[in-house]
Amino acid sequence: MHDDRSIEWGFAGVPIRGETVSGDSHIVKPVPAGFLIAAVDGLGHGHEAAAASRIAVTTLETYAGEPVIMLARRCHEALKGTRGVVMSIAKLNFDNNMMTWLGVGNIEGLLLKGNAISRERLLLRGGILGYQLPPLREAVIPFMSCDTLIFVTDGIRSSFDGGIKICDRPQQIADDIMAQYNRGTDDALVLVVRYTCK
Repeated sequence: MHDDRSIEWGFAGVPIRGETVSGDSHIVKPVPAGFLIAAVDGLGHGHEAAAASRIAVTTLETYAGEPVIMLARRCHEALKGTRGVVMSIAKLNFDNNMMTWLGVGNIEGLLLKGNAISRERLLLRGGILGYQLPPLREAVIPFMSCDTLIFVTDGIRSSFDGGIKICDRPQQIADDIMAQYNRGTDDALVLVVRYTCK
């Protein structure tokens, strides 16, 4: 469990059986007025997937203050000649309580509102950063106190949102999703970030 200013977050990640490293990684980094959050999945698995994933995370670390579309483009350039990655990325802005997000590939994004009734899904665009960059369009939506953002890589079954207990802490949610919905056929990662309830 991590607690940074206005957010609390947790993650769970495992490599595919037989591998010692995972090609799935994440970043949660403070930026002016908010946070940069991303989940990254290097294509395939093993050391080459992990290397591509590390390049993406290092690029995000370096340019964290830039807009999400520019970050995706920078990752695409940095990843040329590697296996490439798919990535979903979000920028939280606490000045206006908005979240900007985009996804390239198949890392699912889900925003659960604090009222536990409404939810938003990230619109994913086909493509691979480092290989095939699709037209990039970001979406901007409200991100309010008690809202919870979840990113899962494709090692997690799409039905993962069925049993989420919104009252649980982010680390517990991440652990539960991993325990119940890990396909076991790929690297898997769950990242859960909550805007701390006030």
